[in-house]
Amino acid sequence: MTTSSSPPTWSTSYLYDGLDDPRFLADFDRLGAYSEQLTALLDQHRVRGGTTPGTDDASIAEAVVAVLNESGDLGRMLWAFIEAHVRVDSRDDTALSFAARLGATIGRSRGLNARFAQWLGDRNVDALADVNPVLHDHRGVLSQLALRARHQMSESEETLYSELSSIGSMAWSQLHGQASGLLEVEVHLPGGVQRMPVAAARGLATHTDEAVRRAAFEAELAGWPTIARQCAAALNGVKGEAGIVNRRRGWPSTLEASLFMNNVERSAYDAMSEAVVESLPNFQHFLRAKAALHGHGAALPWWDMVAPLPGADNERSWDDGIAQIRATFAAYSPELGALVDRAVDERWIDALPRSGKAPGASCIPVRGDRSLVVLNWNGALDQVFTTAHELGHAYHNTQLGRRPAMQRDVPMALAETASIFCETLMMDAALVAADGADRLAILDLDLCNATQVVADIHSRVLFETAAFERRASGPLSADQYCELMHQAQIASFGDAVQRDTLHPYMWAVKRHYYTNNYYNWQYTFGQLFGLGLFARYRADPDTFRAQYDRMLGRAGSDTAAQLAAPFGIDLSDIAFWRSGLDVLRDRIRQYDDAIAAR
Repeated sequence: MTTSSSPPTWSTSYLYDGLDDPRFLADFDRLGAYSEQLTALLDQHRVRGGTTPGTDDASIAEAVVAVLNESGDLGRMLWAFIEAHVRVDSRDDTALSFAARLGATIGRSRGLNARFAQWLGDRNVDALADVNPVLHDHRGVLSQLALRARHQMSESEETLYSELSSIGSMAWSQLHGQASGLLEVEVHLPGGVQRMPVAAARGLATHTDEAVRRAAFEAELAGWPTIARQCAAALNGVKGEAGIVNRRRGWPSTLEASLFMNNVERSAYDAMSEAVVESLPNFQHFLRAKAALHGHGAALPWWDMVAPLPGADNERSWDDGIAQIRATFAAYSPELGALVDRAVDERWIDALPRSGKAPGASCIPVRGDRSLVVLNWNGALDQVFTTAHELGHAYHNTQLGRRPAMQRDVPMALAETASIFCETLMMDAALVAADGADRLAILDLDLCNATQVVADIHSRVLFETAAFERRASGPLSADQYCELMHQAQIASFGDAVQRDTLHPYMWAVKRHYYTNNYYNWQYTFGQLFGLGLFARYRADPDTFRAQYDRMLGRAGSDTAAQLAAPFGIDLSDIAFWRSGLDVLRDRIRQYDDAIAAR
């Protein structure tokens, strides 16, 4: 593994030399040709809803699957290449134009997928899979498509929507990404005023100096109102579209549609949600204890929600951080350790913050088993765990890389499995190695993250639920969204966070809201599912490793219940979700003990 004195930038030259590369332009055109090829194939064999099953159905389905897999591979690669440009420079008009055009092309393909789903819905998928090896290998995704046919509009409506979405919800989402990526704020630092991207200002939330954290928070709150109307318009567009389309598809709620798309049963979601609400007092207790450590009395101000403890060693160089991750991953398995080497040596990672770069972190699947990882490294300890999280996604992609394209589309709730597991590996190793003040600091960081994923995500779910309900009656103003956010935060954090410091613009901060379905509860699901899997790993490491990799490879084909069953997990049993939260409750107890021992 090579080293670098500063956070790295990625390279995409192994794909294309640039957006003007003739090979890229030819592949872009070729993707559009796949839509024409698939249309011709569906027309030739009368693949649409309402047709009578025939003796050639298995061979017809196999031919359609082949085209969908080929186009899926190419589309994923093109999207990754374009997204790589947009993520690091939201002002790149050429990349944004290609993104819009790609969205339109993919939209047309979704309409054809809907048509194929309606055809499958009139047939016995299991019977087809029993007589055809290709279909047998695709049984899971084909069964899901057949079920999807029960909640579709007419063929013409689905086709029209698939094309219009590229200039609807997808365009609104891009508007939000551009506006937030370009937003800059003036931070009144102790050494003077400094202008910086809002992503950099948010990164100061983990600075060791409270004056810096507070100044960054106040600058951020002053910045979001300048683009709040744009963000509200985008959110109205995205959520309004989702509500209308889901009603037309016969879903009782957008949540039900989200659960179906994530292969999660309502009973599992309800059990998880009930367990989360039970746990909120525990996280509020942690926040009050943290407030006391920071000298705030009984309630914590928002700008200290993820603050490092006073006097904690919070600085990490890029080289030290990535070396720590590599060592921890290698202790789990040589394959996981080797992933870090590949990611560094093959330049998968872009971690250098800069103007125009989108805030946050994510992992982008490219082709085969390769990924791109975007970070905004600022040297804080939490960045080590964030990087481990995103590399967990990359490891998941290595297990999916052997699968056809149709089996690599992993729903959000299951996509967090490997990332949470790898983050938990890092946390567990760090706690074992630390003692005294270092152990307290790591527990603090772990519980700050857990509070975000459980309590803060709960506030986002409450907000998103209210936003969908209110949006059904008409568009909301920025002030109305702020009020919904304020009430949701009070419901989650109670009196443990100072109410006059709550963050009413979190709906503008998080890009997760700007998708046309629920996009928050999946993090809590992934966190608690990951903790449950980690407990199985500790009980029987050797057996677990083989089962785990198989599960990751099947995550695009099987339901959550099917993936959990080999580990003896019943997702509809609240006891399972309580057991994951018990791990966090125990760490809160350790946190209290560490404070008492100071």
